[in-house]
Amino acid sequence: MSSSSDRHLLLALQIANGYGAQPGAWRMPGTDPSSYTDMDVFDRYARAAERGKIQLIFLADTPVLDVDLEREAPHHAIDPLLVLTSMARATKRIGLVATSSTTLNEPFTIARQFKALDVASHGRAGWNAVPTSHPAAAANYGIVLPSREEKYERAHEVVQIVQALWGSWGKNAWVRDVENRRFADMSQIRPVNLQGRYVASAGPLPIPPSEQGQPVIFQAGGGGNGLEMAGRYASGVYANPFTIEEGRAHREALRTAAERAGRNPDEVKLFAGFMPSVASSKRAALDRRLKLDESVDTHQRVRYLGSMIGLDLSPAQLDQPITEQQHSAARANPGDPRAPRALELAREGWTLRDVLAHGVIDYHPVVPGTASDIADHMQEWFDAGACDGFSVAIDVYADGIDTFVDEVVPVLQERGLFHEDYAGITLRDHLGAPAQYGQDPRLP
Repeated sequence: MSSSSDRHLLLALQIANGYGAQPGAWRMPGTDPSSYTDMDVFDRYARAAERGKIQLIFLADTPVLDVDLEREAPHHAIDPLLVLTSMARATKRIGLVATSSTTLNEPFTIARQFKALDVASHGRAGWNAVPTSHPAAAANYGIVLPSREEKYERAHEVVQIVQALWGSWGKNAWVRDVENRRFADMSQIRPVNLQGRYVASAGPLPIPPSEQGQPVIFQAGGGGNGLEMAGRYASGVYANPFTIEEGRAHREALRTAAERAGRNPDEVKLFAGFMPSVASSKRAALDRRLKLDESVDTHQRVRYLGSMIGLDLSPAQLDQPITEQQHSAARANPGDPRAPRALELAREGWTLRDVLAHGVIDYHPVVPGTASDIADHMQEWFDAGACDGFSVAIDVYADGIDTFVDEVVPVLQERGLFHEDYAGITLRDHLGAPAQYGQDPRLP
């Protein structure tokens, strides 16, 4: 593996609902409670990320209401593509990536929306191509979720048809010859006429190429099916490893899958998810997270923490550390990759409330601390080959994005881990992804 001295890590900024990655973000001081629908707020975040030379913004999406709106803001943006279109108008260089389900959408719709975004942003769009696993999301589209095998068979068909549609307007077809009254060369704009078992499209798609040709494909599925799909099509992969070992194993498996598909493994970049809470000290960062935790059910979380470390924990113990007797009896749950970290923190003598504030039951590793603490985590993972970069989920966007850009990014740059400026103008440039127009000719 090459060292960080001759390669730079990549950064994706996850932006969800306008507030932050933590459920209590919408209630924090400085946050506008109307951010969910305010495009000016999203544009400000995008400009801040671009100021930090972050390679891309990522909007995950599951089209379903999966929270109780009495107490919590929605998980996802009102519509990822509309939000990214607004961001595209407010920025010039940063990449713009969104999820669109291969289970719920037709390939022509996906191809049209993402290529339109790519053209509008001058070659900065990416599509996170993933099947849907949420039954309620499927119900919103009037379908029942198919089997995992069928979902991935359909996903392969959708990606192949989308890419064929992206390439159906020939690179040099748009002649714009006013004098001879010739808008385009129709001999270069051809139907695709693809029929699969699950989806089909005649084409063509009447959208010319962007500065990068067509959008970049990302992937975020797990297991063997997800790896195979990522290995065949993806330039970027979102993953949720909780340890360096897990990240390294995932990255190696990904590179092997790419090689097996006939691609150069360096073309596929693994983004490890993590959640920084940046403050002037470790204690200040934990206090920030304690404030955020006020809007969640800490009693339920204490019991969940108990199941992670093999103890029957009571909410009455919330502001105390585990006892000596519990210290001896505690065991990390082998079925939960987050459990060893939870046990380590409990044994360090933190109160249960502080253990929870460390983010031990969040969906990514959480790092509360100073800018240097955050950079240390990133450097350790990157140097160990656990990832090619990070998908950063900021706790509270209103102040957290600026803090990350103004405090953490300069530390990464000083250490030679992160680039000083964008080298190109397109998302492919930012990722070092090869040129592609239409389907990848290397794939059968």
